[in-house]
Amino acid sequence: MPQTMTEKILAQHLREGKLERGTEIGIRMDHCLTQDSTGTMAWLEFEALGIDKVRAELAVSYSDHTSLGFKGESTDDHIFLQTIASHYGAKFSKNGNGVCHQIHYERFGVPGKTLIGSDSHTPTAGGLGMLGIGAGGMDVAVCMGGGPFYLTVPKMLKIVLTGKLSPNVGAKDVALEVLRRITVKGGVGYFLEFVGPGLKTLSVPERATITNMGAESGATSSIFPSDDVTKAFLKMQGREKDWRELSPDQGAVYDKEITIDLATVKPLVAMPGMPDNVFDIDQVAGTKIDQVFIGSCTNGSYQDLKIVAEMLKGKKVSTDIDVIVSPGSRQAWEMLMEDGSFLELTKAGVRMIEPGCNACIGIGFVPGTNHLSLRTVNRNWKGRGGNEDGKLALCGPQVAAASALKGVIADPRELPAPKVKVDHLTVDDYLILEPQGPKVEIRRAPNIVPLGNQRPLPPVLKGEALLKVGDGISTDAILPAGPLTQHLRSNLPETSKFTFHYDDKTFAARAAEKGGGFIVGGDNYGQGSSREHAALAPWKLGITAVLAKSFARIHRANLVNMGILPMTCNTDLIDQGDQLEIDVSKLTPDLVVKNLTKGTTVPAKQDLSEREKAMLRAGGLLAYTAQGH
Repeated sequence: MPQTMTEKILAQHLREGKLERGTEIGIRMDHCLTQDSTGTMAWLEFEALGIDKVRAELAVSYSDHTSLGFKGESTDDHIFLQTIASHYGAKFSKNGNGVCHQIHYERFGVPGKTLIGSDSHTPTAGGLGMLGIGAGGMDVAVCMGGGPFYLTVPKMLKIVLTGKLSPNVGAKDVALEVLRRITVKGGVGYFLEFVGPGLKTLSVPERATITNMGAESGATSSIFPSDDVTKAFLKMQGREKDWRELSPDQGAVYDKEITIDLATVKPLVAMPGMPDNVFDIDQVAGTKIDQVFIGSCTNGSYQDLKIVAEMLKGKKVSTDIDVIVSPGSRQAWEMLMEDGSFLELTKAGVRMIEPGCNACIGIGFVPGTNHLSLRTVNRNWKGRGGNEDGKLALCGPQVAAASALKGVIADPRELPAPKVKVDHLTVDDYLILEPQGPKVEIRRAPNIVPLGNQRPLPPVLKGEALLKVGDGISTDAILPAGPLTQHLRSNLPETSKFTFHYDDKTFAARAAEKGGGFIVGGDNYGQGSSREHAALAPWKLGITAVLAKSFARIHRANLVNMGILPMTCNTDLIDQGDQLEIDVSKLTPDLVVKNLTKGTTVPAKQDLSEREKAMLRAGGLLAYTAQGH
């Protein structure tokens, strides 16, 4: 049978199950990635497995989200992560080296191999022809220990690219066009595969921008072929030996197909609220802005930032706004230094920020009350920038540069298009540390608290519907990113106090007082980040089940990993405060929610695999693994 690119990689890594769409399989993960926001808990979970060393082919622990050490607890986490990685056999990328996703495809990515990461933008590696999948830290911990990663084989969405981008239109505009067409829910249950004659016009960093943003559609992963463009990129990285060809077979079967003529793509902007709230530039041009942030793992490549430097060369940004540029990696930073772009950006009035996540998750450069911050990042939900009263809009580097000059959203096509060709790259891995083994003492500060024991699922769940929320609830809404919780990620008792902080600041206290209960949601509950803390924190508060109309893939998996039952039902029939009772002794596909307050019953469903049922009965993934599975 002809195979897609994804199917080829899955087949080569299959350890359990049969490769059929809609069935659960277990695959070998070659590379594992953690970072300092989710990685502290992932490494504590790895340690709880009782394994003496990392057994995956490669594991890299990155310090990027709080690299500036904005709190002492963050600095404690960095030391813990550096020492525990070295102790157990993982490489460590130090503060200032850059964002995990960009560094991984630059320095470690291999076409045709698999990567699991405790970050939802792990599919960025697909720009290199590598199958990257974001997951919760617990799944990554198991894979670091040599265990398989389980997933339901998704359907395949073929995206055919034709033509060539117009001047001052970029890869981010392509990504936003995809989101405009399929929405933030349209990729759920799918892998996205990019093919077609337009591929040859896109560099690896441009492809990586598109696969990075694929996560915003809910897709399991996104991937481009590995071709001569990929080979040339790896040669510049000094890694030509890692190249191998990858393309779909002639006649490979896809479930859906869309075509995008790159020549018709316009500069686009996703206005505040959701990444799919996309407008043509002429619909929003002239909108007042207060900030411009250029960089991040989405658009922080040397190519992206060189374009910005050329567009701003000899000009000045508006003094009505603040503008920062944050390269995605130290490689990009050094290249900007070497070719003079760093100075050109500085002379234009731009503030240069060290490589790292930082402002993307609200650590610094936080927008003010009702301020509009135009950013080349990937997410623009409420509170994402560190202030629930700030607003974020998403765009590409070209739109950002043009807007920085005017102080309003501006059309970059009104400016000359710079001709940027990258023909070499500086390689400097000084801040990537090799592991030293068990002789390294693991350093733990008081803020680093063990997870605690997982509890078996009781046969009957009883409690109150403690909170009811609407559609599209993100992991940021469940547990905020940014300065509220970033320094507490290794301290679950303290982190859990911020659960649903934006929607209901009383939730955590009420849940603790009542000994837990239920959360009721709408469609696409838990969309976005792989942040398992959005499942860990409710677990710590005693939540035993979440009832929603539908779930985002990673969050659903994280709930099961923590022993929380995800169920689908018509949640319009349940109100906050209702007392509920659910018999889960048999965990049949069809369940019944008894609404004791209303005296009614609500039909519900669960789609757990037999393995997931066993995990829930054990109390979660760690308890299940401890039983010898």
